[in-house]
Amino acid sequence: MAAAKGDGAVGELELQAAIGFNGHVPCGLICHPDKEHILYPLGCTVVIQHLDTQKQSFLHGHTNNVSCVAVSRDGTYVASGQVTCIGFKADIILWDFPKQELLARLSLHEGKVEGLSFSPRGIYLVSLGGQDDGRVMVWDVSKREAVCGSPASPRSAGNANVVVCSSCRDEMFVTAGNFTIRVWELDTATKKIHPSECYAGQLKRIAMCVQVTNDDDDFYLGTTSGDVLKVNTSSKVVTACGPQKKFSMGVTALLLLKTGGLIVGTGEGTVALCTGSDFQVKKRMRVEGGVTSLTCRGRDDQFFIGTNKCQMYRSAYATFKEELVAVCHTEAVNDIVFPAGHSDLFVTCSTNDIRVWYTPERWERLRITVPNVTCQAVEVTRDGMVILSAWNDGKIRAFVPATGEPMYEINNAHNLGVTAIAATSDCKQIISGGGDGQALRKKTNDPRQHVVQMRVLPSWRVPDNHQWNRQKDCVLGSARWLCNQRSARLSVEFHQRDGHHVRRGVLCHRW
Repeated sequence: MAAAKGDGAVGELELQAAIGFNGHVPCGLICHPDKEHILYPLGCTVVIQHLDTQKQSFLHGHTNNVSCVAVSRDGTYVASGQVTCIGFKADIILWDFPKQELLARLSLHEGKVEGLSFSPRGIYLVSLGGQDDGRVMVWDVSKREAVCGSPASPRSAGNANVVVCSSCRDEMFVTAGNFTIRVWELDTATKKIHPSECYAGQLKRIAMCVQVTNDDDDFYLGTTSGDVLKVNTSSKVVTACGPQKKFSMGVTALLLLKTGGLIVGTGEGTVALCTGSDFQVKKRMRVEGGVTSLTCRGRDDQFFIGTNKCQMYRSAYATFKEELVAVCHTEAVNDIVFPAGHSDLFVTCSTNDIRVWYTPERWERLRITVPNVTCQAVEVTRDGMVILSAWNDGKIRAFVPATGEPMYEINNAHNLGVTAIAATSDCKQIISGGGDGQALRKKTNDPRQHVVQMRVLPSWRVPDNHQWNRQKDCVLGSARWLCNQRSARLSVEFHQRDGHHVRRGVLCHRW
């Protein structure tokens, strides 16, 4: 962080790159029509990444997590919606893609923006509100204002989950969801939208994704039941349903090919190529996590897959083989540390795993998985020979940095989970803090022994450790705990300012 010249002001850090992808957003991974960029949500930001150079740029403006993203057919506009607290307006932001600038905020939906879709010529933007809103709105893109709106589903049905515009007509779009399928027509003269219910006979389905054919004759719906419905746009009747053997965990994403085939993504991670009126499966592959996005690059030569395990895959239509192109944590990142003297590698920890990353390429080099537990802090010893980790099951685990193999573990280190960990500069001792308010010291040359010393702290969660240059002192977070490692005793001091007085308490126990 550099200071501005002259006035001594502190400048802002420039974001150079981000490792992450919110794979929980339906249809959140989108290839831009220029065939050179890909867009996806990450927290409150929309990331634009060049496919060849991997250079990233960021669209900042949302105040909460991005819930949906859409790109106009010509690539000029990008729209993104967000979630917010119940009772508050959820913004839709309209962006200029070439300039990467914010054009307008459109705020009428409450709670969440469920879906967005541009009309074929980019004249209108259609938005779908979440469960607490339940409305579908049509926006005039050039005027940046709402044209009209209506409840998205009838009272007898459930909530609409998805909205998709027509491929040829600016005045038509489709919504679908819990036992509801509707085709909408916009009357530009009266500025009203009129729905037409689609007839599905005895079929009762919850739609999760929709794709409209290029000629607007039909559209396809993926359902939670694991099948695909084909609906005729003119007659509003379901004309086909398949395959006979349904997909496990529902059809969560669809991609129509120019050749007439249909690529299906499922909740169990299967990606299948289906053809014919009976949706017969011709090819299939398997990815990690449920598929949430399918997007094509160009004309039927390559497509990308996004999963709810926050991973991206690339595949060619001809080979139909998956290639992993991006990975990240699936839950919150709890700690991050650079090894001493190295900036090309860093270590992160989260739920179920520890990962080692290569900084220049932003790529994962090593993953250490421990199922059903959360790593709350991580440390690399100064000699780089051990990765120390603190876990919410009360254990301290050590791993080999090169291979990820377990070295040893200390059981029952803290009753309420280990929340902080550090190693002395000579790599011979470990200091740990726990949710029980205790700070412990252990010798690394005999890690399975009992704790050498213990200081009972107040019932506060001890934050992450930040070690000083010398092993004489160790600072545990912002609470100003000082551990003076002298002779055979561990002395832990707590300084608390009470008005003009400072109180100090020390208590040591030996096991």
